[in-house]
Amino acid sequence: MKRIAITGGKGGTGKSTFAVLLAYKLLKEGKKVVLCDADVECPNDHLILGKGLEFPEPVYQKIPVIDPGECRKCGLCVRECRFNALFQLPGKPPSVVENLCCGCGLCWTICPHGAISKRNKECGKSYETRIEKDFWLVTGLSSAGVEETGPIVRDTKIRAEEVAKKVGADYLLVDTAAGTHCDVINALMRNEKAYVVTEPTILGEHDSELILKLLDVIGIPKEIVLNKAGVASKKGVEKVAEKFETKISFEIPYSEELVKAYCRGNLRGLDLL
Repeated sequence: MKRIAITGGKGGTGKSTFAVLLAYKLLKEGKKVVLCDADVECPNDHLILGKGLEFPEPVYQKIPVIDPGECRKCGLCVRECRFNALFQLPGKPPSVVENLCCGCGLCWTICPHGAISKRNKECGKSYETRIEKDFWLVTGLSSAGVEETGPIVRDTKIRAEEVAKKVGADYLLVDTAAGTHCDVINALMRNEKAYVVTEPTILGEHDSELILKLLDVIGIPKEIVLNKAGVASKKGVEKVAEKFETKISFEIPYSEELVKAYCRGNLRGLDLL
């Protein structure tokens, strides 16, 4: 099974559009495809595909629970928490700010008095949707108000990998969130190639450089997809490709046909790649 990430530093460049178009291209070639929507704060692959989300499974993160009877108020957990999810008033046991906690487990691991246990808190859901024969979509969706969405990305990828193995998929496509933050890095890991979707604008060029730098650090081979081709000169994107020793593999024109198909939730018949 080949694992390919679809990413792009800037939001709105058309990552999800390309992910769906690539999935359909592979289907036409007779491949089995699982598409993983790892943009868990704003997943929209199912909207582009015109499908509802099915078969939800809860995603949990571990939250520390401090026993005031066992706590010696040493403050070690507060000092060592990198996410500032613990705070302590003078003479009091630490308190937990759940929305800042990532569930890393450092606090209950290092507590010298065994005063910290853990509990499960639902932070989101993953979904599995059968789009059509040989095409599955796995989607992650965070609960409202959740700030630390890493566990949702992790569990959504795990479920997508399980589905891909179960159905014997030829390709696992991972559609990441925009940006270069931890959730994007989480989604990128373990992929053998990444397509960076950009647009012929100054912001598109700038942010594509950021994600290309990140991919170099991680060590994932990359290629560029130029979406909205034709709205402006592509010379800037070509310079970016040359700078990072890669190529523009696909150019998707900015067309009324594509916009209408996108709004209908049906990109199936478009031959753009």
